Amino acid sequence: MTHTRYAFIKANWHADIVTRALEGFREGISNAEVEVFDVPGAFEIPLLARDLARTGRFQAVIGAAFVVDGGIYRHDFVAGTVVEGLMRAQMDTDVPVLSVVLTPHNYQETEVMTAFFREHFVTKGREAAEAAKAILTLRPARAA
Repeated sequence: MTHTRYAFIKANWHADIVTRALEGFREGISNAEVEVFDVPGAFEIPLLARDLARTGRFQAVIGAAFVVDGGIYRHDFVAGTVVEGLMRAQMDTDVPVLSVVLTPHNYQETEVMTAFFREHFVTKGREAAEAAKAILTLRPARAA
């Protein structure tokens, strides 16, 4: 019997928040099924997601990042571009690629906001685990 394998890619920017998505994901998926990959930032996620999906080792790939307005570039553009890249990786490889790439409208590095997003990423990680299991269950049934 083959075990399901998941690749979880997480950006190192705001790692204290982004890592919480992995914690939430692992609440629904056993540690033995998850291989974790760290990348510098959100832009690096789609390329690695595509490459990992192409290996055939993973039944699903998850990308996680927290893209905030740093005042240098349009954070909404960055987040949108990354999510579009994840969708393209999924469509090009026929392997589910899920997104936990979030961008708030107005994030300030205050204690209250950081605490909120740390917990929110746990929730989003749990949701990604549920979505990954659901799509993997649905796809074989649909192909039959």
